[in-house]
Amino acid sequence: MDFAHLIQLVALYALPVIFAITVHEAAHGYAARYFGDNTAWMLGRVTLNPTKHIDPVGTILMPLILYFATSGAFVFGYAKPVPVRFDKLRNPKRDMVWVALAGPGANLAQAILWWIGLYLLQGLAVQEEFFLKMCKAGVLVNVVMFALNLFPIPPLDGGRVLVGLLPYRQAAALARVEPWGFFVVMGLIVTGVLSTFWMKPVMAITYTVLKLLLSPVAMLLS
Repeated sequence: MDFAHLIQLVALYALPVIFAITVHEAAHGYAARYFGDNTAWMLGRVTLNPTKHIDPVGTILMPLILYFATSGAFVFGYAKPVPVRFDKLRNPKRDMVWVALAGPGANLAQAILWWIGLYLLQGLAVQEEFFLKMCKAGVLVNVVMFALNLFPIPPLDGGRVLVGLLPYRQAAALARVEPWGFFVVMGLIVTGVLSTFWMKPVMAITYTVLKLLLSPVAMLLS
């Protein structure tokens, strides 16, 4: 195992990952509070303090174990989910969609900011590879989180969006998957099904849309 390479990766990805998970979870809490549920706010989870969102096992231990076990081929982790009482939302079925979308939306916004940062550094002719690579890492991390969290199986955000959009009977049936959803997603990741049929297509579309959206910025700063 190349520990020097691992240290370089940690240095590059630490800041983007911390921002990605912190803003993602805080966005859920803020949206929940806006729509009537103060649970996360009362617990101090609507904050940009990363220590409130980092899970020692899911955010640190699991990614490291998987990195060493697979020689860097497969890394997966998670943060502490922000507690949301959907029954406290003013319109639970409708508002849960917006609460769920707040997290991926925050990641999409961060991907845009990191990409603008990259264009700005290139426009200023900054040659420092570390900062250029960090901006690219910031875009990648947030696009990955955006795509993964939109996968339509609870407890992922996409699953909660689908529960909110489906008629009651179908929504109730899908919601019952939630206790097993994490294991289903892990199985799909390990077998490569999620990557092939969801992550790669959604990420490709997201990159294309972002590039088109930011093309005026690229021309302005070039």
